[in-house]
Amino acid sequence: MKLLAQQRDLQAKIPDIEKCLDIVTTLQAKKDLGEALIADFELSEGIYSRAKIEDTDSVCLWLGANVMLEYSCDEANALLKKNLENAKASLEVLVADLHFLRDQQTITQVTIARVFNWDVHHRRSKQAVKET
Repeated sequence: MKLLAQQRDLQAKIPDIEKCLDIVTTLQAKKDLGEALIADFELSEGIYSRAKIEDTDSVCLWLGANVMLEYSCDEANALLKKNLENAKASLEVLVADLHFLRDQQTITQVTIARVFNWDVHHRRSKQAVKET
């Protein structure tokens, strides 16, 4: 159950990291072209505001646990790429672990069934010997 919860968390986290990476990349591209970026921000649930972002050298990334840090665009891009690679690698390991656990569960169930069948056969053999 713990591995499944971690898998769900990583599957939710990866699209968020990709979205942040796309935004930082778009912000850098607009800066290089000298254009302003028009963005809609959610102020609260269902309430949005439009903003015009002009020539910025830094972005703030939400790290979690009520922590937000300001990074230069290049640092933010590198950090997000590293986080994305780590999240994908962790997800691959989790998927492999889940496959291993499923295989072990199947092997255990088959082994229990074989032991039960052997026991039934052994009892019938003893009973047949007693009757004769």
